[in-house]
Amino acid sequence: MQNSSTDLRTWLEQPVGSYVRAWEEACLARLTTDIFGFNAIQIGQPRINALAASRMPNKWLTNNVAEPESDRRIVVLHDFVDLPFESQSLDLVVLPHVLEFSLEPHQILREIERVLIPEGKVIICGFNPASMWGLRQAAGQVTGRYFLPKQGGFIRVPRLKDWLKLLSLEVDSTHFGCYAPPVNGQKWLSQFSLLEPVGRRWWTYFGAVYVIQAVKRVKGMHLIGPAIKRNPLRVHGGVPVANRHHHG
Repeated sequence: MQNSSTDLRTWLEQPVGSYVRAWEEACLARLTTDIFGFNAIQIGQPRINALAASRMPNKWLTNNVAEPESDRRIVVLHDFVDLPFESQSLDLVVLPHVLEFSLEPHQILREIERVLIPEGKVIICGFNPASMWGLRQAAGQVTGRYFLPKQGGFIRVPRLKDWLKLLSLEVDSTHFGCYAPPVNGQKWLSQFSLLEPVGRRWWTYFGAVYVIQAVKRVKGMHLIGPAIKRNPLRVHGGVPVANRHHHG
């Protein structure tokens, strides 16, 4: 049973969190390996290695808080609602469970649209409210015993797609996974592993987590080659991690 005060960082270190991380990292690897460009950014959640399979020459991890115990290097600290990157400077942005733990998810998406180049891509990971885990979480609002972190404002896939559409971010793929019941023991999760192929075939949209990929479309623009002049990525306003002991 989950403790109601558990945050996402702690939750991801538990057996059920490892289960989610393994599925999401495998899905992200399949998606990112075929996305080409120069600059890729993972924003938030260092415990999920979202860009491990990306072949872009420049890959960075940023966050809004320092995590000294993480074995992955965070290059800059910044507010998620005010990205310290130039407009049209990034080819790929990955948001692993960022929107649902933010008070301003719309503003984050507006910033993503701003920093992406035309035809640039954003990949979003989230917990699916329309799943057994989502129902279990809803019950926690009554009982006070939450399965997922209490602070999450989990976003339904149709609503997220509407938000993306309003920003001319066109969804080109949606993936669901993690069909085990809401249990948090390695033994139980292993026993329910057989549900993964069954879930993908028979109740696809009820996976506990989803990964959505969208493309930035610009009306009247059709890219037929490297038409955009690429300058080195510049960071404005963020706090370099090397200086983090002077802030906060």
